[in-house]
Formats: sequence, C-alpha cells, structure tokens
Amino acid sequence: MPSQPSPPLPLDASGGLEAPVFDRRRAWLVTALIVTFMVVNFADKSVLGLAAGPIMDELDISHSTYGLISSAYSVLFSLSGLLIGFFSSRVSSRVLLFTMCLAWGLAQLPVLIVAAVPTLVAGRILLGAAEGPATPMSMHALYKWFPVGRRGLPSALQISGAALGTLIAAPVVTWLITQFGWRSAFAVLAVTSFVWSGVWWFAGHDGPHDQPPARAVVKTAGSVRVPYRRLLLCGTVAGSVASAFGASWAMGVSQAWLPSYLRSELAMSPGAAASVISAVSAFSFALLLALSPVVDRLTRRGVSLRWSSGVPQGLAVMCAGVAMAAFPFVGSLPVRLALIAVAFGVHSIAFPLHYMTAAAVVPASQRGALFGIVAATGTLPGLLAPSLTGRLLDTASSESAGYTLSFVLAAAVMIATGTVAVCCIRPARDAGRMGVS
Repeated sequence: MPSQPSPPLPLDASGGLEAPVFDRRRAWLVTALIVTFMVVNFADKSVLGLAAGPIMDELDISHSTYGLISSAYSVLFSLSGLLIGFFSSRVSSRVLLFTMCLAWGLAQLPVLIVAAVPTLVAGRILLGAAEGPATPMSMHALYKWFPVGRRGLPSALQISGAALGTLIAAPVVTWLITQFGWRSAFAVLAVTSFVWSGVWWFAGHDGPHDQPPARAVVKTAGSVRVPYRRLLLCGTVAGSVASAFGASWAMGVSQAWLPSYLRSELAMSPGAAASVISAVSAFSFALLLALSPVVDRLTRRGVSLRWSSGVPQGLAVMCAGVAMAAFPFVGSLPVRLALIAVAFGVHSIAFPLHYMTAAAVVPASQRGALFGIVAATGTLPGLLAPSLTGRLLDTASSESAGYTLSFVLAAAVMIATGTVAVCCIRPARDAGRMGVS
C-alpha cells in the first residue's frame, strides 16, 4: 500500500516552513508500540541460542551445523534491509512494520510441523529476511514523530527493546523449553507476533516530522538530494557503519553462543545461564536509558554530534572489545562475569547513536534508504560470527580453546571498528559538504 502524501506544511512570514506540532501523547504511544516490536524481534532472534542444547541433542547435530543454522538467519537479513530501505519513502511505516511482524510469526511455524535441520534453516532464513529491515525501519518510523533534539531518549528506548527482548526472553523462553519442550517457545513467539501485528494495524500511523527542517526554504529543501555514492563514502556514514559492525559482531556471538558457553564452560544450569543473560541485558538497558537524556541535553546545548554521539559510540565498542579479549583468561568467576557484562552489554550504546550520526548527513527523503544501507552493511557479522565460531569450536584442540579463539577474534574486530568510528565520524563537517546542513 503506497503511503499517502503528507499535507504541505504552513509557511511562516519569511517564506520558511513552520515546524510540525509535536504531538507528545501520540509520539509516546507509537514509541511504546515500537519498543514492544523490538522486544518481539530480539526474542525471536534469541530463541535458537536459548534452545541450542536441546536442539543439538535431539537432532544430533555438530557445533558447525548449529553454527550454520544460526547464520542462516543472516543470509537475506542484510539484503532485505537494503531493499526495503529504498521502498520506505513510498510505503507507509504502518504497512511495513505490520507486514514484517506478521512474517515473523509465519517464520516460526515450519519447525513446528517438521523438526529437522532443513525446516530450522528455512525458518531462520525467512525470519532473517523479515527482520532485516526491522531496526532501521522502526527507527525511521520513530523519527517521524520526534523532531531533532528530542530523538535521543526514544532512539535509546527503541534500541533498548533488544535488551528488553533478551531480558524477558531468557527466563521465559528457558522456562518454556524446560517445562514444555523447545517447540513451545517457537509457538508462543509466533502467537505474540500475530497479536502485535493486529494492534499495530489499528494504532500505528506515520508522524509529521518527515518534512524539511523548520524555516528551510521550500524550493531548496525539496530539491536537496545527495548521490548515495557520496553518502556512503563520507566519513560519518563509514564510521557509523563501522561501529555497528563491531557491535553486531558481539551481538551475533552473544545470541548464538553465549548460553552454550555459560553452560558448558562455566558449568551453569539452564536457569543460571538465563539469569546471567538477563543480567547482562538489564545492564545494557540501564546504560541506554542513562545515556539518552545526556545526548539530548548536549545536542540542545549546541554540543556537536561528533562529541555527543560519534566518539561515545566508538569508545563503547572499543571498551567492550577490550573486555571481550580479557574475560577468557580471568580465573575469578565474579570478575569474569563482570567482564562478560561489559563485553556483551556496553557495545549496545553504539546502536542508537550510529543512527543519529548517520541521519545528520542525509536529507529526510533519503533517510529510510540510508538506514537500510547502514543496517545491511553494519549487521553482516550476523552472517559471519555464529558460523565462524562453530567452525572454531569443531577445529580447535578443545572446546575451551575454540571459545577463547572466537572471543579474541571478536575483540580484534571490535577494537578496530571502534577506532574507525572515533576517527571518522564528523557529522557537522560532512553535512556541510553534502549541502544538507
């Protein structure tokens, strides 16, 4: 369904555009729905990792095969995010998010019919294709309801849906698996996706803040369009993609392998492992909520996005990388768990901030497409990290050595990409060069 064109905004006395009225009540209702959308999204992603042990035992599959099943999720993930991004200016966010979540529910069904490796792979490929555009398109939908200077908190809440999804999913899905078998978790998530789709269809609408900035001259604002080649080659976009790439590597390893690592290497019960994963997610959630008001306040006070959003996202990924490199070699269990929390929690700061810095250098009419491109490239680790980790586990001298190698590799990727982000993200400079400042 094509989106209806927004009515023209009124002009002020100088011939510029008046800013749309900020509808606080509707904006926060849409935010709540989108946060719930992200909770379901990340519960869907994490269910395979939480059920890894029972699935591997029942189907008698190796670490490498399980890693390939996990990576199947990302086969179409980036491509679908890229393609849908280019359609986002022509199709309403209401239709896009409704269709995506409906497909999530359908993707959980094949394994309920026949529990086998092919159906697991098919379901994960379909789920990845449907979830590829989820984060960028829901962020795009959110930005339509909030003006610049008010986006930090809603952006953080949207991304925090990932932490909440894991926080809620870890104990609930683990309970379902232990009490009713691993198939029950897939069934419950399918029903949840269908319910959210119905609610969104009636309550989700596009907001008014998809227009040029206030007081922009109509002719100029309407005609600004930057070639995508220039956008992708500018330092801010490259740095934003780099920080997302490093953070996504940690997330890919976490979702596919952290539950198994806690159970096999630290001898934790399923319930204890679920509690640790929930604690890491709670830590990530707290960081996101603490960061967002600071970013909004700094932005409104005129602090450049480089220092309020660019440098922090790079440093967060680097810090998580250092912890990732350290914790496999620490003997003390409390210290190791603390480092695991830093390694798999602090990187989440990069996700809302990399969208904010990328959005600063692109015209509003091209924002959805750029978000799709950024997500497609920044989330490629979802295809690489799980399968590579499984391969290392099967080929290393021991399972413990395999985990150590995979974590050290993740650390190297994260430190390198975080460094690129710190050095390259300069939104004010690049926006000026693009002619969109």
